[in-house]
Amino acid sequence: MEYELTEEQKILQSSAADFLKKECPKELVRELEETDEKHSPELWRKIAELGWLGLNLPEEYGGTDWTFLDMAVLMEEMGYNICPAPFISTAILGCVPVLEAGTDDQKQEILPKVAGGELIMTMALTETDGGCEPATIKVKATQEDNGWVIDGVKLFVPDALVADYILCVARTSETIDPEAGLTLFLVKRDLPGVTVTPLKTISKESQCEVAFEKVRLDAGSIIGQVDKAWPVVKTAMNKAALARASESVGAMRAALDLSLAYSKDRVQFGQPIGGFQAMQHYMADMWVDILGARNLVLRAAWKLSTGGAADKEVSMAKIRAGEMGRKATTTGHRIFAGIGFTMEHDLHLYHRRTVAGDIVFGDSDFHHEQVAKSLGL
Repeated sequence: MEYELTEEQKILQSSAADFLKKECPKELVRELEETDEKHSPELWRKIAELGWLGLNLPEEYGGTDWTFLDMAVLMEEMGYNICPAPFISTAILGCVPVLEAGTDDQKQEILPKVAGGELIMTMALTETDGGCEPATIKVKATQEDNGWVIDGVKLFVPDALVADYILCVARTSETIDPEAGLTLFLVKRDLPGVTVTPLKTISKESQCEVAFEKVRLDAGSIIGQVDKAWPVVKTAMNKAALARASESVGAMRAALDLSLAYSKDRVQFGQPIGGFQAMQHYMADMWVDILGARNLVLRAAWKLSTGGAADKEVSMAKIRAGEMGRKATTTGHRIFAGIGFTMEHDLHLYHRRTVAGDIVFGDSDFHHEQVAKSLGL
């Protein structure tokens, strides 16, 4: 597939690169890494003013109604600049289920506020075994009187500490089919019984444990239909996985740019190290890997934008971006040698995020299985 960005997408790409270079210096990234929240309200406000939070939302909710292909272009620039914001959590994990399955009242109440930067959202899916398959979901919601009560613990919930709403995927009935019996609940983070604890992770991104202890909700907190949430959750997870894959492509680009600049400046044995064949092959491989991963990401984003089934394409993109992201940043460490292994070096920021990006929203094993299923196995 050959794909050329439209003029609008080129403008989005260029403006995003300029904004993020200015507003997301590595000093800010490192500063936020050392906080529990990992969040800058000022940066969030500026992102909202650019209209990025409403990029895929209809105009009636304050959005611009662009495609997911446009979102992929934006996410690559975010990955290149390590944008420290709860963007995927809010614009995808939070918005997609509400837009796909919410009532008119829920959409009118939530989506314009998201587009305006007034709300931060996230989704609580993963539990103690770390998987994202429906069979792993054990947290229960039981019906009491005219409402529901949720009990259980979710892990690795992104940006939960700063979220206003948490979409909790809970089991509301036991069935032979693990995809059935799941319901999506809209939970305010400050409700009694909700406890959010930040987790320490290798990437230093915001991942949290969210404990629900007899959290009482009314019937109006359900997004979509009771027992039929999985298709909506799967759509959101596919889009989040692809967004993260696109971020990894951006991180790969950054690792290559750092390596190229260093190879031209670093002199050994009387010449820049970029003149040695081994170094040239390293960077040629990085470039080939970047183009291959980007091609799969854009193809999957195009499929999602057309409204067609894209499970296979998303999984292929996630596998390739995850594996090649780790490979590219590891190769960068080989090029930089000793200095690249100091924690003050920017390459560490990209390497940690590509390692984490390979795991979140389905690891390589999960997505290999999805591709195998698409092949009839």
